[in-house]
Amino acid sequence: MVRHIVLVVLLSFSSLASAAIDTYQFKDDATRERFHALSTELRCPKCQNQNIGDSNSPIAKDLRDELYRMLEDGADDEQVIDFMVTRYGEFVLYRPRMSEQTYLLWYGPAALLLIGVIVVLLVSGKRKKAEPGKPDSNLSDAEKQRLDQLLKQDKNK
Repeated sequence: MVRHIVLVVLLSFSSLASAAIDTYQFKDDATRERFHALSTELRCPKCQNQNIGDSNSPIAKDLRDELYRMLEDGADDEQVIDFMVTRYGEFVLYRPRMSEQTYLLWYGPAALLLIGVIVVLLVSGKRKKAEPGKPDSNLSDAEKQRLDQLLKQDKNK
């Protein structure tokens, strides 16, 4: 009885492992290379961060089949990418195109870095103006004298 259960479990695992392997017959090596390049460049819409070439999800299998069909029909890389983007959005691209919707994605990190540099320069500039040990120039003469008296008293202790 235990042998039968083990056999069933092993057979089910072997069928799952072989389900992810696609065998496509290409007319030439250039098409095979394009297929592999595009399948690694396109992201699986269902998976977190996997390309359609590495994903085992059913939608990735469908996308690989569609990619194969389009390449066999003579579509160029740009047509394939345009089709996938039209159908699934910019998410399927690891490197989204420059457009109005992706300006923040492309320029956001540089803008944040620039803002950070400006803030650091402003803060460090204010610290240089207020040097320690010197009375602030915004104090009145009476306040400066009182501060000097307090500092002298503190040194005498």
